[in-house]
Amino acid sequence: MSALLSSAFALLTAAANATGTVLQRIGARTVPHGDAFSVRLIRHLVHSPAWLGGIAVIVGAAGCQALALNLGSLSLVQPILVTELPFTLVIACAFSRRRLSATGWAASLMVASGLGLALVAAAPSGGHGQVSAGVWALTLAATVGAMAACVMAALTRPRGMARAALFSSASAIGYALTATLMTTATDVFERQGAGAFLTCWQTYGFVAAGALALFLLANAMESGPLVASQPALTLGEALVSLALGGLVYGERVRTGWWLVPEGVGAALVTWGVMLLPGVETEADASAQADESSAG
Repeated sequence: MSALLSSAFALLTAAANATGTVLQRIGARTVPHGDAFSVRLIRHLVHSPAWLGGIAVIVGAAGCQALALNLGSLSLVQPILVTELPFTLVIACAFSRRRLSATGWAASLMVASGLGLALVAAAPSGGHGQVSAGVWALTLAATVGAMAACVMAALTRPRGMARAALFSSASAIGYALTATLMTTATDVFERQGAGAFLTCWQTYGFVAAGALALFLLANAMESGPLVASQPALTLGEALVSLALGGLVYGERVRTGWWLVPEGVGAALVTWGVMLLPGVETEADASAQADESSAG
């Protein structure tokens, strides 16, 4: 029952994150190009009702994610967040009053069915709550270093798909780190209460990591279309979270012949994601046309 509830909260998290992402993208489109990756970016965004609405939804999503992680493993919860990608397409179409194309529905179905097949076959299990200081130091060094590398590469590129994908990849790593730290923090809250939760360094760590990931995502939204940022965000977060679940908590997935359906599921997810650029490019072209006519 706990795994079922965890999955339900993870799906709710994905839907809320998708809504927040679309709202943030709407707000980020109005940011002057010269204000990217600076304090001016945040000052501009806080005056955008769409962006503030997106933040409010994402805060609610973080609460759902905390509940999901408290009820289930990191390796179960984080891959489910890949469904944020088809949710984003559907919600973006609703905001722009367009119909999602047949390709969009096919891609969404592939992602959802592939993810379901892979998770059922993998059956994430195991894990422990005790993590040594050395493991935490390695985790922080690896994730922060990878984020810094993505940011430095993004800053050398002009606005466009490559820059957006790099910022989004850095954000994905940040969100995976946030979930990893949140897992320990929520476990401390459950076992030792609010006092221990407020004195646990992981509590402040996941808040800081989440804030940084949000800032990087805002830059990804400003740098290019959703087709560039969203796949890198959702798939990157899932893959990094799976790796961190094994490294930090010792979580396991089934191997042997189970690798066959796991591979088929992963292939379906990948195929669905590869179909998405044409769907989102059409949406982005419409948005650009609307912006041009408005100007």
